[in-house]
Amino acid sequence: MGCGIWREDTFRSYSRRMGRRVGADGAIAGDLKNQELFAAKTIDPLLNPKNVMRECCDTEEHPATIPVILALDVTGSMGNAAVEVAKRLNIIMTRLYDKVKDVEFMIMGIGDFAYDRCPLQVSQFESDIRIAEQLDKLYFEFGGGGNNYESYTAAWYFAVNHVKLDAWDRGQKGLIITMGDEAANPYIPGERLGEVTGAAMLKDVETEKLLPEVLEKYDVYHIYVDHRAGRNVERDIVTWEKYLDKQNIRVIKMDEIVDEIIRIVTAFAGNDALKKGRVELPKAAGIAW
Repeated sequence: MGCGIWREDTFRSYSRRMGRRVGADGAIAGDLKNQELFAAKTIDPLLNPKNVMRECCDTEEHPATIPVILALDVTGSMGNAAVEVAKRLNIIMTRLYDKVKDVEFMIMGIGDFAYDRCPLQVSQFESDIRIAEQLDKLYFEFGGGGNNYESYTAAWYFAVNHVKLDAWDRGQKGLIITMGDEAANPYIPGERLGEVTGAAMLKDVETEKLLPEVLEKYDVYHIYVDHRAGRNVERDIVTWEKYLDKQNIRVIKMDEIVDEIIRIVTAFAGNDALKKGRVELPKAAGIAW
């Protein structure tokens, strides 16, 4: 896993096989709906997180891998955001590879551990067309519930406990970007998390306690997609500020998703200060390190 490089001609060939047209700008053309791009009716075995370990390994082709986990909210309200990523994935990767040769992406699908049948999906780390292939396999359950948040920090938990990065051996962190339109979840139900991942869970995983573990190994961002006329944005952002520094919380409109992902990844790749173990928790978190 993780071999190969992103090539636009390969993306165009793949898109033709999938019955899609790529425009002159490199994006998938046409007004495709969520169900047209993401046709899966249940979780794909390749994305099942149960009893798996994902790895991002250095190779001769990519000797200094930059691991990026992009976790997409796949509940009912966020379908259009994932479509934006899928349609413009070629633009994201082409622009990144102009500056960052060794970036490798894991795609996650995040739902709600209290309500959804398939609340977590995880791809392999890849650097070529397999990113698009795995993104296409995401199952949109269109779930979520009445708790006013989704289980975003499941991405943190999985990244800490079920991922191996060669970058860590070089003293470097990985990068996690979650993307959604709800408040931060205060915990993940432990029993359900154990069922989904295969881990032996005795209690719920509290976000406050998970935070220092993830910040030791990853730089963490949340992209809040404001696509509902500002509904509850300020209320939701306050919950994220309990855990993340303000500069790591990005509030954007739907048409800004691509540029924001590129901005975060390129800044991360060029930041020599992001060393594993050097953790500065935001004061608002209220955690003693």
